[in-house]
Amino acid sequence: MEVTQIPAHQAEPADSIGKEKAMSVDVDVDAKSTSPSSLEDEPITDIFVPLPAIKGIPEEHSPLTVRAVVTGICLGSLVNASNVYLGLKTGFTFPATIFGAIFGFGVIRLLCKVFPNVPGVGGFFGPQENSIIQAAATGAGGMAGIFVAGLPAMYQLGLMGANPKEDFGRILAITVVCALFGLFAAVPLRKFFVINVARELNLVFPSPTATAVAIRSMHAVGSGAADAMKKIKAIGFAFIGAFAHIIVSQYADGILHNWHFFAWIFSTTGYWNQTALAADNWGWYIQLTPAFFGSGMLVGLNAALSWFGGTVFAWALAGPLLVKYGECAGVAIVEEGKWKGMISYNSMGGISEPGYVPSPRYWFLWPGVMVLVVYGLVEFVLHFKIIWTGLLMSMRRSAATLHARLQAQGKTNAWVEKQAAKAVDQSELVQDFATPDQQVPVWIWVTGTVVFAVIGAIIVHVQYDMNAGLGILACILGFLFAFISIYGGAVTDTTPLTASSKASQLIFGGITHNAGHSIPDAQRINLIAGNIASGTASVASDLTSDFRVGFLLRTPPRLQFYAQAIGAVVAVFLAPGIFVLFMSAYPCVWDPKLVNDPTTVCPFNAPSVFAWKAVAEAVTQPTLPISRSCGIFTIVMGVVSALQAVLKHFFLTGSREKYRNYLPNWMSIGVAWVLGADSGYAKYVCLALPLSIFANRDSAVMMGAITAWWWNKWFGKSFESYGIGIAAGLIAGEGLAGVVNAALELGEVSGSFKGTTVGIPGSY
Repeated sequence: MEVTQIPAHQAEPADSIGKEKAMSVDVDVDAKSTSPSSLEDEPITDIFVPLPAIKGIPEEHSPLTVRAVVTGICLGSLVNASNVYLGLKTGFTFPATIFGAIFGFGVIRLLCKVFPNVPGVGGFFGPQENSIIQAAATGAGGMAGIFVAGLPAMYQLGLMGANPKEDFGRILAITVVCALFGLFAAVPLRKFFVINVARELNLVFPSPTATAVAIRSMHAVGSGAADAMKKIKAIGFAFIGAFAHIIVSQYADGILHNWHFFAWIFSTTGYWNQTALAADNWGWYIQLTPAFFGSGMLVGLNAALSWFGGTVFAWALAGPLLVKYGECAGVAIVEEGKWKGMISYNSMGGISEPGYVPSPRYWFLWPGVMVLVVYGLVEFVLHFKIIWTGLLMSMRRSAATLHARLQAQGKTNAWVEKQAAKAVDQSELVQDFATPDQQVPVWIWVTGTVVFAVIGAIIVHVQYDMNAGLGILACILGFLFAFISIYGGAVTDTTPLTASSKASQLIFGGITHNAGHSIPDAQRINLIAGNIASGTASVASDLTSDFRVGFLLRTPPRLQFYAQAIGAVVAVFLAPGIFVLFMSAYPCVWDPKLVNDPTTVCPFNAPSVFAWKAVAEAVTQPTLPISRSCGIFTIVMGVVSALQAVLKHFFLTGSREKYRNYLPNWMSIGVAWVLGADSGYAKYVCLALPLSIFANRDSAVMMGAITAWWWNKWFGKSFESYGIGIAAGLIAGEGLAGVVNAALELGEVSGSFKGTTVGIPGSY
């Protein structure tokens, strides 16, 4: 599984897991409802042209300001820190798109009010400058993906140094390649996706479009600014509440954060004694987690129910049966005393030992990875035809332009003339508002792309003992995968980065097979190449989304590029630093000894890490260390998920497309299987099933989705105004609190050292 994008509440079920997009709405309706005073006269009827200018707002001559860039970087840094925590916790991350746009508006408005006459601080603030804040925030908030997936997997496999702190230089080097190569290589994609093929392929870019509409409405004369301040307050309260809760609750985890009520029943006497402990061992308890609740509000009901259904199937139905029939086994956490029934089935170690019997988590890891890879790759292949169509359109338009120039010179070319005849009428194309001087200079993005591809080749060769040519290939694959990621985001509001990373791992697995590499060397090449490919595609997708926001608001793309470039440079240093902080505080995420120790209690499930590790092992070892039952089930699930993807694209079309929302979301199911149960398991678990379905950590996601669905259904206007913002505030608040908790852990003043264990199983 890859850290990819959480789809919006209204969007089609996610095709991948990863970066959350802010919102997906009917633009015309949303625009009219959020700011009627300014949009009534000029309704938004065509989302493939820049939005109508706001009456009463003067032209912005220099929207790239120091205050905008600094504000964007600060907000993006908060998101960056949050994403490392959230990614290690759930496998999800989210971009700073809506968070930066709305919070940035509030920050600058406050500065203008407090310092109205201070040059560079106060003064006029318009929508284009707001989009610069959002672009800088996106740049500074990116790059978390490789730190919650590929890099920790390399440590678990023993492919890096002694610890992340000593490897800071190597980590920084690979971050530079992913961030800056993707940044420069994405520039020409603006013309392709936002201008050339947007109308023909119906690339609406739901979240970027909604972000642009939100920015426009906030700057509207009249009720727009007042509504914006209400949204900012809602986000602020959600952020502060989540932040405070996570900081405080660590000092009384069993009271304020995790409610192990089955274990509480076990602590008494009676009929449900052992059965209750078994239910808790399977991880069925309530966790008061704002981030999971906020994620549920964003992913939508289909994805949340699929996730919960996958959890129930694996850890309440199939898991107990696997234990009963000896296909899986576990290790006792407590050997004697009252809590003797605590058993762990989360172990990932001992795979190479004779007579190894897998844990349920290891058993379900493979079908989880299979559906994530297969479904993502099938979507990749099915979308490639559309991308090829788009490339043909772009080529034919270029031929039409060249043919016109040749005719003006009295010349002609048969092939060019033939291709030009197939081009669509130029009057139907999306017209670019940006003049040549507002575009990113060609020499900048061409030079940057070439230079950082070469730097990437040198770095992988010197730092990771990888052939320089393979480094170049990884960069090229990242650029190609960016096409699929951008298309997925533009159509469904999800970026299929899972497909990008896993496709890269499979390709490099084939390249290194029988090439004379040792298994550790092949795994190192596999994971580094996957990091570069997915990291490049992620950055390119973010920048193209920003270009879409700027296009609608008429922000010069050159200024947007500079803003995101500055933010990306900050992220290059910030993200590795936050990663090292987390790894120092929580070695259970990366240290092979702790990872494979069944008695280790780790606050992070790190689902993406185990998925990347599993794929790297699978494509580099002669034989897979999995049982026959696991292999059969894995293959069956791969076939089923692939058939569903084909069914969705070729049969559920036209009038039947509405039925797509009733299909299970295999990406969410895969995440549920890869996550594993939080605790151990016990032999009486089957008796706990009637009670276990009512309580689970993942139910926070489901409850968030149900809340968002109910809120949107009955109070749609209120949800449009506050729902997505509150969700983003909850996620960012818990994520930043996680960073603070990591620092407290290192300072030995966290709940691990100063808190109470009352309410935690095995502690009373």
